[in-house]
Amino acid sequence: MKNYIFFLLLFCSYHSVSQDVDLSKIDQYIENAVNDWDAPGLSVAIVKDGKIVHEKGYGQLEKGKKNQPDEHTLYAIASNTKAFTSAILAQLVEEGKLGWDDPVQRYLPYFEIYDTQISSLVTVRDLLSHRTGLGTFHGDVTWYRSDFTGEEIIRNIKHIKQSYPFRSGYGYSNLMFITAGELIEKVSGKSWEVNVQSRLLDPVGMSRTITTVQDLDKKGNYATPHIYRDEKHTPTQWVGWDNVKSTGGLISSVHDIGNWLIANMNDGIIEGDTLFSIESRNQMWKPHANITRDHVKLNSTKSHFSAYGLGWFLGDYDGNFHVRHGGGYDGMISAVHMLPDHNLGVVVLTNGVKVPTNAISYYIFDRYLNKPIHDWSSEMLENADNFYKRDADQIQKLRDSKVKNAPATFSKSDILGKYHTDTYGDIEVKEEGNNLIIDFTRSPHLKAKLKHFNYDIFEIIWEHDQPWFSFGTVQFTKTNRNKVKGIEFDVPNYDFFFEELNAKRID
Repeated sequence: MKNYIFFLLLFCSYHSVSQDVDLSKIDQYIENAVNDWDAPGLSVAIVKDGKIVHEKGYGQLEKGKKNQPDEHTLYAIASNTKAFTSAILAQLVEEGKLGWDDPVQRYLPYFEIYDTQISSLVTVRDLLSHRTGLGTFHGDVTWYRSDFTGEEIIRNIKHIKQSYPFRSGYGYSNLMFITAGELIEKVSGKSWEVNVQSRLLDPVGMSRTITTVQDLDKKGNYATPHIYRDEKHTPTQWVGWDNVKSTGGLISSVHDIGNWLIANMNDGIIEGDTLFSIESRNQMWKPHANITRDHVKLNSTKSHFSAYGLGWFLGDYDGNFHVRHGGGYDGMISAVHMLPDHNLGVVVLTNGVKVPTNAISYYIFDRYLNKPIHDWSSEMLENADNFYKRDADQIQKLRDSKVKNAPATFSKSDILGKYHTDTYGDIEVKEEGNNLIIDFTRSPHLKAKLKHFNYDIFEIIWEHDQPWFSFGTVQFTKTNRNKVKGIEFDVPNYDFFFEELNAKRID
């Protein structure tokens, strides 16, 4: 009897913690975080026990303007789209149209990675779990801001170098989720957009969620993206990701994503409608690729393991099962976090890139878990400040390395012409008026002017805002007969590796 009473008290205590959370304190914490970080704006939704218990916008739709976001404001959710792509494939598996362990080449014969034999072994499951041997973000520069079709992007994957043994590591790969989108279209006979709308968005009630920037004005109430330069956010333009929708194309609100979390934590059931089975849920939330974790010195969340399932990151938050994902779009960062055992979820959508997404999420978790106060915002702001300072210092160091009075060893006419790289295609160096231009022929938003830096190196002056990189150079390489033979890139950043575009002259 005493044991029964003890466990009953524990049960009651657990539920009282969840019910007694002061949402006004959470609201004030979010307000303070937005101000402390000088974030443009963001919206937050909290899901508890199958209901949205808090949803609100903070800051501005655009920096310097008065209009505020709300729970229905639209933001790009970028890689939080991946869970939708995985869910569609789960439905197709349940319908018998393909299997998790079917080889991708059975449906997309042109799919190939760095090794012909390994290519034939890659399965549907491998596509969604980042374990094919490609390094994190490798190959992203080949599709970023391009007009390539999905098939064209996939046909170029074979030129991306292997980073680790097949199925023996982890490397976050957008290319594999682009492939998953093409697989969905091939197997279902319908576009990814039609599938996500009819199979997930409509049943979940995500009435404001869209798949293209072209529909923003039709919906209205959308935030403006911002880049972070010189220690401040400034507005930038929306850019279409229509050719890579399956890896990051959805645009949504915290209200809609809140409903999506409710469906996921209810084992795929929303208002009596079963989106996917518990078996599929277990597949998507089962670790497929382990991510290195320091077990000697735990991080601030006291996480003991980290892994990737199928479209979701998996781990633990202070011993509680933790399902999450993040997203990074051109000028917008998003985060989704769930503690399924507590039926608790948080979504934070923002219109900036230096923003307190995880700080807000973890603070909310702590309040519901009745943990001691931990000022995640201050801690993470300091880390973010240090990150951007290191980045700025690195770029300044490169600028300071410029050698004065060091002319090029060739004339301008020597470098004009076309260059080719297998991972991407043609890159052209040409004149427009008095300007020397580098034209990424399939990526108009990467077009840039070239300004002599020193010797045979030219600085890249981007014509469009670039949220992920700023300073960069190209070096024109020569043969031993002093003929220009190629281009080598140096664009310091952590997301898009321009060295994969190093090209050879073809004319």
